[in-house]
Amino acid sequence: MDKFETMLLPAYLITPMLVLETEHYTEGIVFDSMGNLYFSQTKAGNITVLAPDGEERIWASVAGANGHKIDAQGTHIVAAEKSLVKLDANGEVIEVIREVDGKALLYPNDITIDPEGGFYFTDSGDRNSEKSTGCVYYVDAVGHISQVATEIAFANGLVLTHDRKQLFVAESWRNRILVYNVLSPGNLGVKRIFAELPTKQGKQIDNQPDGICLDKMGNLYVAHYGMGQIIVLNQNGQLIRRYNSGNLTTSNCAFSNSNFNYLFVTGGIGTEDGPGGIFRLHISTNEL
Repeated sequence: MDKFETMLLPAYLITPMLVLETEHYTEGIVFDSMGNLYFSQTKAGNITVLAPDGEERIWASVAGANGHKIDAQGTHIVAAEKSLVKLDANGEVIEVIREVDGKALLYPNDITIDPEGGFYFTDSGDRNSEKSTGCVYYVDAVGHISQVATEIAFANGLVLTHDRKQLFVAESWRNRILVYNVLSPGNLGVKRIFAELPTKQGKQIDNQPDGICLDKMGNLYVAHYGMGQIIVLNQNGQLIRRYNSGNLTTSNCAFSNSNFNYLFVTGGIGTEDGPGGIFRLHISTNEL
């Protein structure tokens, strides 16, 4: 057993705690430098902020708000309805991107920040499961946008590794995680399969990887939509944990601080048409 695996609590010791129940299915969880938690309610078209003291308020109205990240300058970047929206710290819109080189965005889904000053985002493409029209775009530090990966069957969550040498992408329709070597910012190597994921059983209703994130050791956490689980993969793509997420239609996940003690999870408590929630899992990946 890898020494890093032994630092992760076993699944039977993890009980998801309901932090907040919401009217709608939740997505796009992210924390700012002050510890404020932001999440999207896609169908309601808004983004809510939950302060460390528990105060909750609508922060911005963004149609189809989905994935959400904050760059080093404090700019909020939100994947939205057929667009990518940039907002300032007060929730005011700075810029809206609707097309790249004359081609309209179809379904912007999630974002990962590149410390070099740019960011990557997925466009899931056509929602027809028989098609592979999903792709990944890179936006550099001066705002130039280029398509860097194609032919993905519903491109979803993505994350850049800590050393910036690899980019992971969730391919939802095929229930797997892809990986690309990063040759330079915005320049990716060939697509490879990093991991095939478990399939639904019993009362589980689907098996689609959605949002993803990394812990400090490089383990990959996958919000497994329809499974009610967070799947944990080690750096070799091996499945090492399956945590109860508290949300059947698990949509996204994010660690709350640099210590990686608490993983926060979004999704729907029942189906995507019902209420949503924010759950907290005490992962405790710190070395003792």
